[in-house]
Amino acid sequence: MAIRFLAMKRKCNFLFMLAAGVLLSIGVASADKNPPPSAPDVAYVQSFDKWKADLVDDLKTNWLPLAGLFWLKPGENSFGSDAGNAIAFPKGPAHAGVFDLQGTDVTAKFAPDAHAISDGKPVTTVKLQPDTSASPTVVELGSLRIKVIVRGQRIGIRLKDVDSEQVKNYHGPIFFPLDLTYRVTASWVPSDGKKTVDVPNVLGDTTPTPVAGTVVFKINSEEVRLTALGGDPSKGLSFVFNDLTSKTDTYPGGRFLETDPVVNGTVVIDFNRAYNPPCAVTPYATCPLAPKENRLTVAIPAGEKYDRAHGHH
Repeated sequence: MAIRFLAMKRKCNFLFMLAAGVLLSIGVASADKNPPPSAPDVAYVQSFDKWKADLVDDLKTNWLPLAGLFWLKPGENSFGSDAGNAIAFPKGPAHAGVFDLQGTDVTAKFAPDAHAISDGKPVTTVKLQPDTSASPTVVELGSLRIKVIVRGQRIGIRLKDVDSEQVKNYHGPIFFPLDLTYRVTASWVPSDGKKTVDVPNVLGDTTPTPVAGTVVFKINSEEVRLTALGGDPSKGLSFVFNDLTSKTDTYPGGRFLETDPVVNGTVVIDFNRAYNPPCAVTPYATCPLAPKENRLTVAIPAGEKYDRAHGHH
């Protein structure tokens, strides 16, 4: 009887251990499929905070102050704060002058009371070198800054206000919690230098853009590919992409992402540093959108979010 009881006890212990092993295996498999958030260390957080501060500084310096974007028509385009001008500025002299577009050349002719300044000197007539030149011309008109931009066949005036309320009222970007699950090491597949992809922009234009190469990596066990649209592999790569979060939490047109250099055929892709294009904060930028090659079918809840209630589309 004692021998029989002992045998039964051993059998129960074995079954208990077997069941525990099965549960443990299921738990491990489940953890592999849905890994818990990976917390960063102090050095990573400090590096990220510096990067974010630089991002905010760039927005406040270059994008939030934008006060207008005006596409020029051939010939003279009058401008000033009076609504009767061909180009109505939000502030400044009522009749500040004219922009004369001849072919691809733009000459600005300012009224004497406009008090226009370029290169620290008063000007009344000045040829405006565009942003595509080595030395773009910037003209000061009080707190306003005037510059010519070229986008495809369009030639326009971009206006900046250094006393912008947008800058004063900006509360800063909002990010997903840092998660090193979305900092992955990718394989680098360089291009042969002949391939291009069509990159659309918010103006409706499409630009064939040379492909530097492709990165290949896994997100939650699913293989993902991204096409690098610029950058030198020895210095770093650039991407415009979107993912399933663009339907709810991130900028619909796509986010930007840069990397460190490619080393020994691999590169680190850190989606915690994915950020919105300037078009998310101003209607006066001309941002590229994610090409179809970079519209991912996975969700990447990392990087900058988008405020649909107050942002620009």
